[in-house]
Amino acid sequence: MKKQTQTLTYFEHVDDKTLSKGQKELLIRAKNNLTGSYSPYSNFKVSAALLLANGEIVCGTNQENLAYPSGLCAERVAIYYAKSRYPDVAIEKIALTAFSDKFTVENPIPPCGACRQAMIEYRLNQKKPIELIMRGEKGQIVVINDLKELMPLHFCETNLRK
Repeated sequence: MKKQTQTLTYFEHVDDKTLSKGQKELLIRAKNNLTGSYSPYSNFKVSAALLLANGEIVCGTNQENLAYPSGLCAERVAIYYAKSRYPDVAIEKIALTAFSDKFTVENPIPPCGACRQAMIEYRLNQKKPIELIMRGEKGQIVVINDLKELMPLHFCETNLRK
């Protein structure tokens, strides 16, 4: 038996003062897009804003459904739209934020497992890092230079080869 260790490198920002202009703008776009969330059951609005290599910014919000498994997270809404609209354009950055009418979202919002899997597939296909910026309503901001670090043991195409 051989013991292995994985580490995650990320940057914590107390507020947005130490972010780049581009990072701030992407978080603002994500925040302004929260109104598109359809979340009557959880009352937890999530928004994702993607910066593409061609300069386009694509946004998505969580879309719930009474039949819970039928909903979709903000990250996948944005990524799937981006790749449908701009199939050959790389994703450079993803900003995530959330809001609730019931409480203050004080912690950065990480993507769920399904969204991580969707994001890692596009990341591996484009062979370029995707920066991930996460924030709640206020407070600390977490930046990961390459979302690949979130899933060091990811499921990928080579797992399906015979």
